[in-house]
Amino acid sequence: MIPQVFKEVIDLGDGREITIETGKLAKQAHGSVVVTMGKTMLLCTVVSNYKQSDVDFLPLTVDYREKYAAAGRYPGGFFKREARPSTEEILVMRIVDRVLRPLFPKDYHAETQIMIQLMSHDPEVMPDALAGLAASTAIQLSDIPFEAPISEVRVSRINGEFIVNPTFAQLAESDIDMVIGASADSVMMVEGEMDEISEEEMIEAIKVAHEAIKVQCAAQVRLAEAFGKKETREYTPEDTDEELAKVVNDFAYDKCYAIAKQASAKHDRGAAFGEIKEELQAQYSEEELAEKGDLISKYFNKTQKEAVRNLTLEEGIRLDGRKTTDIRPIWCEVDYLPTTHGSAIFTRGETQALATVTLGTSRDANIIDNASHEGEERFYLHYNFPPFSTGEARPLRGTSRREVGHGNLAQRALKGMVPEDCPYTVRVVSEILESNGSSSMATVCAGTMALMDAGVQIKKPVSGIAMGLISDGDRYAVLSDILGDEDHLGDMDFKVTGTEDGITACQMDIKVKGLSYEILVNALKQARDGRLHILSKLTDTIATPAGDVKDHAPKMVTRVIPNEFIGALIGPGGKNIQELQKTTDTTIVINEDPVTEEGIVEILGTGAEGIDAVLARIEAMLFKPQVGSVYEVKVIKILDFGAVVEYKEAPGNEVLLHVSEFAWERVENVTDVLNLGDELDVKYFGIDSRTRKEKVSRKALLPKPEGYVARPPRDDKGKGRDNRGRDNRDRKPREKRD
Repeated sequence: MIPQVFKEVIDLGDGREITIETGKLAKQAHGSVVVTMGKTMLLCTVVSNYKQSDVDFLPLTVDYREKYAAAGRYPGGFFKREARPSTEEILVMRIVDRVLRPLFPKDYHAETQIMIQLMSHDPEVMPDALAGLAASTAIQLSDIPFEAPISEVRVSRINGEFIVNPTFAQLAESDIDMVIGASADSVMMVEGEMDEISEEEMIEAIKVAHEAIKVQCAAQVRLAEAFGKKETREYTPEDTDEELAKVVNDFAYDKCYAIAKQASAKHDRGAAFGEIKEELQAQYSEEELAEKGDLISKYFNKTQKEAVRNLTLEEGIRLDGRKTTDIRPIWCEVDYLPTTHGSAIFTRGETQALATVTLGTSRDANIIDNASHEGEERFYLHYNFPPFSTGEARPLRGTSRREVGHGNLAQRALKGMVPEDCPYTVRVVSEILESNGSSSMATVCAGTMALMDAGVQIKKPVSGIAMGLISDGDRYAVLSDILGDEDHLGDMDFKVTGTEDGITACQMDIKVKGLSYEILVNALKQARDGRLHILSKLTDTIATPAGDVKDHAPKMVTRVIPNEFIGALIGPGGKNIQELQKTTDTTIVINEDPVTEEGIVEILGTGAEGIDAVLARIEAMLFKPQVGSVYEVKVIKILDFGAVVEYKEAPGNEVLLHVSEFAWERVENVTDVLNLGDELDVKYFGIDSRTRKEKVSRKALLPKPEGYVARPPRDDKGKGRDNRGRDNRDRKPREKRD
């Protein structure tokens, strides 16, 4: 018997609907929901242990996976099963986690796992825009403590009209691609890429998204009430000691305030705060520290944070002595690495990124093979954050989710500036060598300069800045170019990238509830001022892209050939193209245009001679002599009945010069007239009607001898051949043979 199903329908206002339902699947999970839009279906479950973990944070895992069966496909790889998450899946996990995590109680430390699975895929529906809605709804159907329902939507804009949760096709035409996460009361997360839009246009897109999210939050509440809203579970809260908190605050606040005001460097400041903490702990016995040491550390950190925040709000002074709008000192350098195709160093304060550029063919494109999306990237960026960049030693566990997310942000910031007609596949790699502040924005700046150094003709240079916000409700301060410590203690951190004409990408996490749009606009405008200041430092170092790629970098030439010549260029088993690559020291890639079916030949080589040789070979292959025209040829092979000649303007393009076309007189031996290597002129007559082969003639260019009499044409029926034709043979009819 099918159990009772509870369902709510969300109207997107344009004829499309989202359905959320529960009661049928995964009933042993603490909360489960199926979210459906079109033929796309997501199953989301949440489970949280009833016992608190022995840690001082929330061990939350958000997992998003796309099942290939959802699209009727097989996974790639030898084992033909889903394995490690793709980059795109990791990015979905991050945008969901960033909205959910702040809404769990601060003292809730039970291990919690949210699993979102794409079970059915509709090509017209982008499933990542539904993941936040699915996760929040599953939590609402559970007894897990959670502040309020949230949701996430994607917003695009086509011809000035905003669209919520667009299709893939609509997104391709849009100048905005933003995912916004929010509760009914507050915007909490913004991430996306834009086509150089203004700050006001960005705010307008956020408002459109928030209105749609309010409707989705209300639907979650209705579904939970219809299903039977569960009582929130009880859990053991953290130990508290208000008297101890006051003692710690009284001891440490003024000292921390004074250190924060000294404008010290990161490590010096950390050491000074550490000394105060040691003085505080020295007042307690070993037994007291064993009993209350964790609380002392907790209250000290809280006091330190309060002192630093108040210093900024009261005096406008920051940890390193800057004013709220000041940018740290910047120095840049390009062409630092001698063997890369492009390189640049960007250093801002105690943050340093070294970016490299590598140029390749379409064969080097990054292949995307997900259940919901297949394609390739001809421009992509990888970001590496080694532990030494923060003065730490820790195990290397492969590429982290953070590295994937930061690299994606920088890639989105820059990719719109790479021209569509760029012949190369371009890979940018950012190595973070120092970090105290936004290394992703340093990556954008270093990446811009490295691209220009490599000779990639980007449309405009792009810079990025990380901003912070401190607010106590009545007062607020927007901080330009935040430090790592300011990122931790602030109420909002947002990263904005763009050209001098507008925003190209952003990533924003808002920790304060009910942030007004007025403050957000002011923060974005202050970010623009800082971004333009940083941009000026980049253009002072390298104003425009290099006119050409470096001498040791590959040059790329693209040639289009008719479809029927693709096979001839490749040769049997790839023989022709492999030999051509070897002799010219080039890389040749041939793709077929999906629309015109023409062959697109990419020729990559460091030497112009090799590229020219390949182009000459292609031109020779495409050479079509004109009837009646005269061409210079070279004898490349001697035969008993003529000579094989090669057009000098099209090497490799051969034709037979028959001995009968050598001269007006009869030629007994070919070598009496022509020898190997001889050069001569011939006239082209097109396709011979009798032999069905191309015909060229030398004698047609020679004067006809005096008294010359042409031989009579041969009788095609065999007469006139000394009675040797088959028709004259004395044979009995087939049926009368013995």
